[in-house]
Amino acid sequence: MASEDGNAESIAKGEAAGVQEHRSEDGRELSLTGNWTTRSIAAIDGWMRELASTAPERVVLDFASIANIDTAGAFVIRRTVEELRQAGKSVEFRNISHSEEVLLDAVADAASQSMPEKPSSGFGLLTPFAVIGRSVFAMAEQMKYAFGILGSAIAGSSGHGISLTAIVAQIHRIGVGAIPVVLLMNAIIGAIVAQQGAFQLRYFGAEIFVVDLVSVLVLRETGALITAIMIAGRSGSAITAEIGSMKMREEVDALKVIGLNPIGVLVFPRLVALMIALPLLTVAANAAGLAGAMVIANYYSDISYTAFITRMGGWIDVTTVFAGLVKTPFMALAIGVIASMEGMRVGGSAESLGARVTASVVKAIFVVIVLDGLFAIFFASIGF
Repeated sequence: MASEDGNAESIAKGEAAGVQEHRSEDGRELSLTGNWTTRSIAAIDGWMRELASTAPERVVLDFASIANIDTAGAFVIRRTVEELRQAGKSVEFRNISHSEEVLLDAVADAASQSMPEKPSSGFGLLTPFAVIGRSVFAMAEQMKYAFGILGSAIAGSSGHGISLTAIVAQIHRIGVGAIPVVLLMNAIIGAIVAQQGAFQLRYFGAEIFVVDLVSVLVLRETGALITAIMIAGRSGSAITAEIGSMKMREEVDALKVIGLNPIGVLVFPRLVALMIALPLLTVAANAAGLAGAMVIANYYSDISYTAFITRMGGWIDVTTVFAGLVKTPFMALAIGVIASMEGMRVGGSAESLGARVTASVVKAIFVVIVLDGLFAIFFASIGF
């Protein structure tokens, strides 16, 4: 917004930021007028962006007529100066006060930074590949960060010793507190599987085989899987919220100040507690699932408790029990690392905390299900 003749012409109206232009043979003098503040800078911003391409070799900026200036106005001026200098043009300040000079220097770093280009979303057949590529890179970064959390937790615990008190306290919170909901959910799941299995097997006169079905399914799959999902939703979200709240209150930084590794102090006890509590909860969950199935089988199919236990004892063995238990420490480790990782990534707002808690639960449940599937494939391949 500037005049095209040699006479001075006011561009600003009222108190808005503006420019009065004077042209000469050796360059152009721009007299900055009005309030160069956040409220009024938008009127002149577009013209200032185009100045680098239209200005002559020498430009003089006169600050004598500026009424007020804040960081927004200083940023626009400094950005224009940087663009002019990058284009090989000479820029001179005139009638600039000390406070205005200090303000321009303060925003120099921000003004010199170029805005990152927005990644192209692709088009046509390339779009799915672009999305997949970005997802793979994001997943790789998260895995790298997760392994960093795990390594820092182990290194931090060895550097400052292992706090048995903290581990026992976390076992009580994670394990003992989750017993009622874990038992209830697994008993219901076991009952539902027994009822549906008996209903379908009744058409073939083979209702007794519901014992085999429920025993294998509960001990190998549902006991560990349902328990891990419940812990991911209950304890994983709590870990993320606890660590995230401490990070928001700068308690994590306080641990660093006093010479402690916050990952080792906060994360390691929770990882150990999860790896101890989840297998024990799975044992209780297996018992609850079988008990629920036993009650339904007795009520729905007239299979006595004695017959149920006898057939179950002849069908299952130690490998069936261990096939479900051996994967629980890995599930616990995944839940703890993901929950701690998301907690450490919490920003300074409540919105960030809520987003990280949600991400923690979703990612932990997803990883738990994937791990269960991988173990099922592995056990089938080795005949375990």
